Amino acid sequence: MTAWSSPALNPGAREGKERMAYVVDDDESVRLALDGLLRSIGLRVVTFESAQEFMAYDKPEVPSCLILDVRLRGESGLAFQEQVARSGLHMPIVFMTGHGDIAMTVKAMKAGAVDFLPKPFRDQDMLDAVSNALARDGERLAAEQSSAGLRAAYESLTPREREVMAFVVTGLMNKQIAGEMNLSEVTVKIHRGQAMRKMGARSVADLVRKSELLGLDARQHKPN
Repeated sequence: MTAWSSPALNPGAREGKERMAYVVDDDESVRLALDGLLRSIGLRVVTFESAQEFMAYDKPEVPSCLILDVRLRGESGLAFQEQVARSGLHMPIVFMTGHGDIAMTVKAMKAGAVDFLPKPFRDQDMLDAVSNALARDGERLAAEQSSAGLRAAYESLTPREREVMAFVVTGLMNKQIAGEMNLSEVTVKIHRGQAMRKMGARSVADLVRKSELLGLDARQHKPN
């Protein structure tokens, strides 16, 4: 059974800031209860009876979390946690169980679970756990989008602009770069300005930081 939240109950969707919660539990009563609880705070909710249904679902790139029962019919939630990790799906998981123990909790948390709630749990405990998970996933998505934007900016540089940038981040001045590249100082200044603009760098220090975020080792990427 799959349940959707109404857009009218999700103000975030109207603002382009939709957040999603996925629930995987083979108990229909639990799915329905969580669907109502999570929709009450403006989340879009999709519920699944099995882990396979969840994996087959097309998930949008928005802050999300997975609320997962430890014991599903015919499968282990902990084993499924490992499958999620192997699939490259970086989604915070909130576990819930009526049969938990310390060893199980420790294993889940070491594998990256955000929280581990025993059934029956207080509504507020679940809401707090989900809020924490969504905040964490929002930070991850923002970091990934920033990294992708930075990479796109670097890819927009011409080969000559990349050469100049590589010299700039080593600390060389325009005159020194001009000598290294056998160019006029004016030409170097133009390429340097273009590189700074395209990279959105406010200063050389900012350009160095962006270079480091891209994984560009100045010692390795300095032109010969």
